[in-house]
Amino acid sequence: MKVRVDASRCQGHTLCAMIAPESFELDDVDGTAHAVSETVPAALEGQVLEAARSCPEQAIVLADEGSDTEGKTSTVAGVVK
Repeated sequence: MKVRVDASRCQGHTLCAMIAPESFELDDVDGTAHAVSETVPAALEGQVLEAARSCPEQAIVLADEGSDTEGKTSTVAGVVK
């Protein structure tokens, strides 16, 4: 699975970093999130899915491994195929 945070949607609610701290970091200046790594280790996929579902701005974009996530957003935190 791949993950990225849509910077234009993220408002810095911090839920992703609280739910999946190994996968998301917060900017020191404005508090917005970014993915630690684009590729999510299998052991962390459940946390990342929960973080995506919990994002009030729906800013977390998920994709199957090998997919191109550019320009695709997920409104229900489903996996983009």
